Amino acid sequence: MTTLPATRRSQWPVWLCWLAMVLDGFDLVVLGTVIPTLIETQDLGFDAVGATYAATISLVGVGIGALFIAPLSDRFGRRRLLVACVAWFSLFTLAVVFAPNVAVFGIFRLLAGVGLGACLPAALAYMNDYAPAGTAGKSTTRTMTGYHVGAVATAFLAILVVPDWRIMFVVGGVAGFVLVPFLWFRLPETLPPVHAEHGKDARDVAAPPAPAPASVPAGRVHRPIAVPAAEPEASPASLVPADASGERAGFRDLTKKPYPLVALGIAVASFMGLLLVYGLNTWLPQLMSAAGYTVSTGLVLLLVLNVGAVVGLIVAGILADKHGTKKIVLLWFGLSAVFLAVLSVKIQNEFLLNAAVFVTGVFVFSSQVLVYAWVSQLFPARLRGTALGFAAGVGRLGAIMGPAVTGALVAAGIAYPWGFYVFGAAAVLAVAALVAVPHAIAPPPGQGPAIGKS
Repeated sequence: MTTLPATRRSQWPVWLCWLAMVLDGFDLVVLGTVIPTLIETQDLGFDAVGATYAATISLVGVGIGALFIAPLSDRFGRRRLLVACVAWFSLFTLAVVFAPNVAVFGIFRLLAGVGLGACLPAALAYMNDYAPAGTAGKSTTRTMTGYHVGAVATAFLAILVVPDWRIMFVVGGVAGFVLVPFLWFRLPETLPPVHAEHGKDARDVAAPPAPAPASVPAGRVHRPIAVPAAEPEASPASLVPADASGERAGFRDLTKKPYPLVALGIAVASFMGLLLVYGLNTWLPQLMSAAGYTVSTGLVLLLVLNVGAVVGLIVAGILADKHGTKKIVLLWFGLSAVFLAVLSVKIQNEFLLNAAVFVTGVFVFSSQVLVYAWVSQLFPARLRGTALGFAAGVGRLGAIMGPAVTGALVAAGIAYPWGFYVFGAAAVLAVAALVAVPHAIAPPPGQGPAIGKS
């Protein structure tokens, strides 16, 4: 549900949040593009163990950021946190260039990951605050296309500049610093303030003071925007604080009725969704090589997989807004399981093989993003950043587990076809978890109508 009136909406926030996701997509594949060179040249002392350390600690940082930093957007505002996260990520991405050894390289990646981990939930929460009512699915999936566009662009950049691996991190860091001033000057805040410290109660939030004049440019608004009471969207129930004291949102709110069952189902689905995303992006070329395909074929299929992801995100968002997010996310995870099972059978025809991988990409990656879209709809605005951070943070555990489990299968020599069986089973478990999540949440008495209609 939007927290800004239509008169204040512009395209700047849409594109800026999309570009923030491009940076997140950069982080998805950048290590995969430079690790082979680092191991081959033994630069900084890298070997297979060092590469595993760097990859794992990067994801740990992302998980920490999602779980513990992203919820701060519910307290201090989406805009401030988003700007801070992009600046933080950019600083430590550039720092990687000057790392003297593997240990420091990993520490810088950990710190960069903290900023990136909070960036995704903050950007998605911002877009769901900002988007018109009834467009949460499309807004979320459209924003997340930047994630896979960034992944594809980074892969192409690597083809051009590797083996000079440092250029990859220079480009990523500089791009972030270029984005920061645009975020600062062009993003309005989306959350209304909680006035607890001034003795005001929930009714003050529901009936805010008159807005600033319409002539004030959106990019110059640095304080939370006061929505006029006359607007139909001015005082949605989701903006009412938990109680009259204006208590700020936090993870403990997710343990209170009616949220625990919802949080558990979302956590399982997000874990399985990111297990698929990272497992496939890390090991698809190797899985295809184990199946008897050439290495070059595996790399092309990785590109095809991510192109399918972009198409899937666009289609999934439109269908989710039209038919309900729950129906589409269940269908998408179910079809993911089917097509992952199809890939366990060797396909001789090159066209059919590419088509199968493309369609798999359509369903697998957008399934996870639909989970984020549903979280944005199910939880009130005051908990949106916290809930998204929780989903993304728990999901990052799946992001660590996916490559680890598949790597163990590769080491055991049974990656094909068992890797695809494991991925298919993860998609089925996500379906089972989401079936238990209700279509809508009935908030505690006195806090408005049920939230979510999917």
